Amino acid sequence: MDDLKRRWARLEPHLTVVGPDDDRPRPAVLLFHGCGGLREHLPRYAEAAKAAGWRAFTIDSYGPRGWGRAFTLTAVCTGLAFRGYERAGDVLAAIQGISARPDVDATRLALAGWSHGGWSIMEMMSADPAPNTLGVADPGAADLSGVRAVWLAYPYIGPFAFNRMKPWRHCPRVLAVTCKRDHLTTVRNAELVNAMIRDCGAEVESWVAPGTHAFDEPTNNGPMRHDPDLTEESLRRFRAFLTDVAPHV
Repeated sequence: MDDLKRRWARLEPHLTVVGPDDDRPRPAVLLFHGCGGLREHLPRYAEAAKAAGWRAFTIDSYGPRGWGRAFTLTAVCTGLAFRGYERAGDVLAAIQGISARPDVDATRLALAGWSHGGWSIMEMMSADPAPNTLGVADPGAADLSGVRAVWLAYPYIGPFAFNRMKPWRHCPRVLAVTCKRDHLTTVRNAELVNAMIRDCGAEVESWVAPGTHAFDEPTNNGPMRHDPDLTEESLRRFRAFLTDVAPHV
């Protein structure tokens, strides 16, 4: 089993970095894709972060593992493999690795997850970081104190998310995006999860977007439908959220 340092060594070559063209320490947002892997909408969020003066780091969880889209759609998206509590080690390793960069202000970090990525973030936040859990040998070695905010875009909170109602151990500011026509959860279920996070002491803003799951991804697959106008609103809210978290950059 990887420790955090080895896990980061595997992830880092597949990292995509977008940000202002300088080398001074800036706040950083870490982007975690959904179960379908890297898709066309994440670079738009990275650019929105850049426009707010942040550095954006998109973490590819599949490239280091040699997984293609066909495999992940049939194995990960169905819950057969690589559930959120296993991928949480990638989140911890990215926090540790990116915090060490000289061009990052490690006291001003944000995590952003879409669907499976949001699930992984939530598992990381709620789990007891005992050795050999969350997919890594030393999950407790990551320092979460610099994580100031979390963007949860229609996170998976279905039957396999066993810990969705478990209190978080670190409670930063949260913006939770729920889709009114999400086939994977009801708005009521999402509101219960958001209320639990609030009870931990976190400030939680909830936006119920009038669209389907993955409305911001430019594809139409099954019950999911792309909504360009809603995507623009999501991008606007993402940039405003980051600007509000770290206004002086």
